[in-house]
Amino acid sequence: MELNEITQASQNYDENQIQVLEGLEAVRKRPGMYIASTGPKGLHHLVYEIVDNAIDEALAGFCDRIDVEILPGDIVCVTDNGRGIPVGIEHKTGLPAVTVVFTILHAGGKFGGGGYKVSGGLHGVGASVVNALSEWLEVEVYHEGTTYYQKFERGHAVTELMEKCATDRTGTRVRFKPDPEIFRESTVFDFETLQTRLREQAFLNAGVNICLSDKRNPAEPVEDSFCYHGGISSFVEYINKKRAVELIHPDVMYFSCAAADGNSTAEVAMQYTDSYTELMLSFANNIHTTDGGTHEEGFKRALTRVMNDYARKYNILKDNDKNLSGDDVREGLTVIISVKLKDAQFESQTKGRLGNTEMGTLVNGLIGDKFAAYLEENPATARAIFDKALAAARAREAARKARELVRRKSVLENAALPGKLADCQSRDPEETEIYIVEGDSAGGSAKGGRDRKFQAILPLWGKMLNVEKARLDKVYGNEKLMPVVTALGCGIGDEFDLSKLRYGKIIIMADADVDGSHIRTLLLTFFFRFMKPLVEEGHIYLAQPPLFRITKGNKHHYAYTDGERDRIMEELGGQGYEIQRYKGLGEMDAEQLWETTMNPETRIMLRVEVEDAAAADEAFTVLMGDKVEPRREFIEKNARYAELDV
Repeated sequence: MELNEITQASQNYDENQIQVLEGLEAVRKRPGMYIASTGPKGLHHLVYEIVDNAIDEALAGFCDRIDVEILPGDIVCVTDNGRGIPVGIEHKTGLPAVTVVFTILHAGGKFGGGGYKVSGGLHGVGASVVNALSEWLEVEVYHEGTTYYQKFERGHAVTELMEKCATDRTGTRVRFKPDPEIFRESTVFDFETLQTRLREQAFLNAGVNICLSDKRNPAEPVEDSFCYHGGISSFVEYINKKRAVELIHPDVMYFSCAAADGNSTAEVAMQYTDSYTELMLSFANNIHTTDGGTHEEGFKRALTRVMNDYARKYNILKDNDKNLSGDDVREGLTVIISVKLKDAQFESQTKGRLGNTEMGTLVNGLIGDKFAAYLEENPATARAIFDKALAAARAREAARKARELVRRKSVLENAALPGKLADCQSRDPEETEIYIVEGDSAGGSAKGGRDRKFQAILPLWGKMLNVEKARLDKVYGNEKLMPVVTALGCGIGDEFDLSKLRYGKIIIMADADVDGSHIRTLLLTFFFRFMKPLVEEGHIYLAQPPLFRITKGNKHHYAYTDGERDRIMEELGGQGYEIQRYKGLGEMDAEQLWETTMNPETRIMLRVEVEDAAAADEAFTVLMGDKVEPRREFIEKNARYAELDV
């Protein structure tokens, strides 16, 4: 575009350039504002919105069965046996209520009209957003003896609401096909992703039967159903069984209460394990509050206060002892917090954090009263819990002393950075990256091949500490992990400060074999347990070195998979080429390593992300913990997804 064209465009900026997006056009124009992304996460969010509407019927006491089907062509069908969406004429629009629900934003039965006392669908956008982002959507309502039907395409009604036939059932059925114009990456649903979410909903709504079926391959349909009368207590039992941890006490503690005005309830289920990490999942109106909120904060404050009060009362803590910290009393704790309230205030459309201050007070009071009473009534369990917390406190104190020792040693040696680190020239984390490289020989090639301006190299050698089996005090002074901590500069544990991170990209570069996979897993476990924000904020990457070099004449071709090797060989013709199989990074010289694995223009890297913290926690606990049988089961189940070079 020429400069004068830009100037001309600016001069003509007047009322004619102001666009008003009507109806659901805004959703199609900016889908990320409503479903967070147009990738797999947003795609599955469509299903959740429709299921959430059915769950709201269950919360209101009118629904006890929800069926979710994935049909051929990745069409989803959600059916509930609730009251059915109203079909009468809505007086403001003159349209049937069901049409209004699917075509107008911020329209629904959850804004104080008395249809729902508690609802997850606070913003009233669920059904209309799903409709807007679907190639087509059909709704059937079973209401007062009649089946009603209406069809929409990309948010617009293409039929009137019509009566089809008589029925003796009640409820709603929604069928929709996601729009490939919106979900360009993929419109294919993942069964296990939906399975995890629907199981979670069944735990949170005791007694509701949720059935998920995958009928995309009629010859091999897959089905799973969930119904848990134990509610969130069953949820805690399920999680701890999957994590394969030892229990400190056999029973799950369960506490619940209702607010005096009857507009909100809170329930907490918790159990201590021998793990060194806590796992806390919180929900508000069945929505997973991934960023916590007032209900989590109220729980944490009360738990710490009750534990310290009890410890002082029974002389578990002596007069000169410091109070137990929040981290001490939550070590090894698996806890589910679920609150339901009339007017939930979330801090974003994606509802990641609850903001209602009264829920902090409600949960605080619940734990303050009922957990305190539980400890009094169960002294043996209380003793086991305090033994765990006191051990955590001793380890925290040991970690503090070890940290100070490391600092004093660094001052005496006058070496702020590890000796093996080859640092880069830039100090701007926006452009800097550090390669953590397995082995000294590969480290040497990486140092020779790197771009010194923005790439730092830190070689590691030998077997490092498995932090899944160790507390923080064992990390300090560990000759394999402390160089990583020192090089990154942002600290670990409660001293972690992301703003001090020296490198924007942290790239793990290890051999493409079993030993290399082990190194990667040990480092990922360390980052996940002690520097988790690095993972959550997308700073951790896995380098992808090639497996093969195919040479024909003076030209080299690199293949990262067996399939890619075969394709290159076919393109080069039947003969006259040489194939080199790389068994390790050390077999590549500096130029080859730069060309294949370190050059930002040509390299392939995987960014490590955590979609589901509970699933990641389970995977690390199973794979890196002490129990062999769960690890064997995990590997057998997932072996078909992995290619191992043994």
